Amino acid sequence: MKLVKIWCLAVLFISVATVQVSAQVPEDIITESSDPDDIFLDDEDSAPIDDVIEKRLLQERLILAYDYPREHDIFWERRVWRVIDVREKMNQTFVYPEAPFFKVITEAIASGKLRAFDDEQFKVRLSPSELDAVFVKNDTITVPLLDDPDNYELKIISDTVARYTNITQFRVKEVWYFDSEASELRVRILGIAPLYTETIYDEFGNGTEIPPRALFWLYYPDCREAFSRSLAFNPLNDASPLSWDDVFQMRRFSSFIIKSSNVQDFRLVDYPSLKESGVNLLLESEKIKQEIFNFEHDLWSY
Repeated sequence: MKLVKIWCLAVLFISVATVQVSAQVPEDIITESSDPDDIFLDDEDSAPIDDVIEKRLLQERLILAYDYPREHDIFWERRVWRVIDVREKMNQTFVYPEAPFFKVITEAIASGKLRAFDDEQFKVRLSPSELDAVFVKNDTITVPLLDDPDNYELKIISDTVARYTNITQFRVKEVWYFDSEASELRVRILGIAPLYTETIYDEFGNGTEIPPRALFWLYYPDCREAFSRSLAFNPLNDASPLSWDDVFQMRRFSSFIIKSSNVQDFRLVDYPSLKESGVNLLLESEKIKQEIFNFEHDLWSY
């Protein structure tokens, strides 16, 4: 019993001595009289953090894989094409100056993370040279020769026509389907395409605007990995990271329908009774949206 007491007293003495020694070590306190050269960090590799802490949740987040139903369980589906206009208030996230959506996808294509296709069926993949032709437009001008001003030569000039500042719309191709196993109406985005509106000028300077055309198509299931690592602006909370995959999966955008699957493969604007009035186009778009909603509603009996 005495040996136990002696051992306990020895341990207590060593602990108290250690605390006293550590308490006697002075901390490096910076005061007004401190040497300014001692304040700066010596580590040149340590970069400042433009935040409270370094946020890595977005980079470490795991992607939830798609739940692919059996073909037998899908007894109804409908394809829909819609347009996201970034000029609408709800779509201002797409043109956030620090990370606009068009810049995100073009950088991902340039780094090899995404594939670009020429058609919305994703059969013809664009080569790097073909992508350069999409983004850059070559034109010719006549300039006088330096050694002979009376003669002229043609000079080719290049201009980047597709910038995030003049990409105001994105086309989305999606499929609405009813899964009988889950008894739920679901939607799956298949592709996204940026739309570019070009204006052609004649010799008198009069401009003619060509209808928007798709620059290229992206197969959305392939984009989820890159989109989930790309930060999108969250207007509600800066501390909550929001990725571009979240934006599309959570349907945090406003859009209008321009086409649904039909036997003639017509867009809404191709119908003679609709193309003359923009109001009729919007009403028909809402009608298609309501038909999809009513289909699910009519499956249930109350």
